[in-house]
Amino acid sequence: MPVSRLELRGVCKTYRNGSQPAEVLHDITLSPSAGAVTAIVGRSGCGKTTLLHLAGAMDFPTAGEVSIDGRATTALSDGELTALRRTRVGFVFQFFQLLPTLTAAENVELPLLLARASAARAKALERLRWVGLEDKADSLPYQLSGGQMQRVAIARALIHSPDILIADEPTGNLDNASGDQVLALLRAAAVEFGATVLMATHSAEAAAIADTRVQLRDGRIQSIS
Repeated sequence: MPVSRLELRGVCKTYRNGSQPAEVLHDITLSPSAGAVTAIVGRSGCGKTTLLHLAGAMDFPTAGEVSIDGRATTALSDGELTALRRTRVGFVFQFFQLLPTLTAAENVELPLLLARASAARAKALERLRWVGLEDKADSLPYQLSGGQMQRVAIARALIHSPDILIADEPTGNLDNASGDQVLALLRAAAVEFGATVLMATHSAEAAAIADTRVQLRDGRIQSIS
């Protein structure tokens, strides 16, 4: 049975809206499996993105605990958090977030350059081959279609072979054909790399590729299937 590297236990998240607290997540307990895709589904505003930010240590719970390999994210130092985000967690966003002045290959290799890793260009080209875009290595983002940009973003997210891959509405800005390609790559990331893939989506087609579907409503888990 797949193991879980990532665990959320009794997680709550509250923001202050002026003088009034706004509870975005309430009592979330979840253990996404390694080597599998877990889809977080629900309407806009139900807390999907907040949950992903907590899972990827981009934000921290108001109550409860998010742990990776048994260590609470709130217990990590700034240096440990930076290393975690750089080497253990990959992020894919709805609007790609590629740097417009860098080529596809340069965008993919950037995390390795920041980490001062060796053979960054060769590894970037290998990841571009994996997403079927080696021939676009020298293209700038404006020269790529939306689907191609998202595939470059997936290559970048996977450049350091992360244990956890976070995808926030990865097909939300794509046509059906491009979206299908992206979903196939997310499935392959789980199967081939053994990654824990956590994907937020409001798309029934995207949710259908997941091994587990978590329905959120008003910041609470309504069902898990």
